[in-house]
Amino acid sequence: MAFSADELRVLRRALAIALHPASLSDEDVQDCLRLAGSLDEAVREAGRLRAFLLADLARYRDALPAAAGGYLGLLQDALATGYQPVPDDLVALRGLRGTPAGAALLDRCRAIAEQSVRARLAGRSAAPLPRTRLLAIAGGRTAGADQPPKPKQPAPDREPSERPMPKPSEVFPPRKRPVPPREQMVAG
Repeated sequence: MAFSADELRVLRRALAIALHPASLSDEDVQDCLRLAGSLDEAVREAGRLRAFLLADLARYRDALPAAAGGYLGLLQDALATGYQPVPDDLVALRGLRGTPAGAALLDRCRAIAEQSVRARLAGRSAAPLPRTRLLAIAGGRTAGADQPPKPKQPAPDREPSERPMPKPSEVFPPRKRPVPPREQMVAG
């Protein structure tokens, strides 16, 4: 995740205020809320990308053994981002253990799955906790504090700012199949 110079300025100011509480101006509060909104949007976008990549991984897994190269590459990328292999992945990798990359990934996935099971048996959560929204800033607005909270509207199925997740056919258009060369007729 990358921050702009303005976002870094707001973040530095917010951290300074968190360390040394003081009252905030309305402009500072708005800057902090905009930064929190930007971070939330980045988290939502990362979630949409992760869901797309995991769906792509499942499609490649279903197309095995023909898609072995693509599946192994996607699985390596998913593991690098903290993906916990599912039993279907282990079954698929057992079928691909004849290749060096498949055997190495099978060993890696077995170790990750074993760690996950041990963590669950020990009572710890293997999955990271979701990020919570910024609800209040200490020393924030004081002028509107006396007003009662607005009644909440029912949330739509998705926020207007959210883009729908693209279909794989939109992101990766189908490839044209090669046309076999025409046979030339020989007069004879």
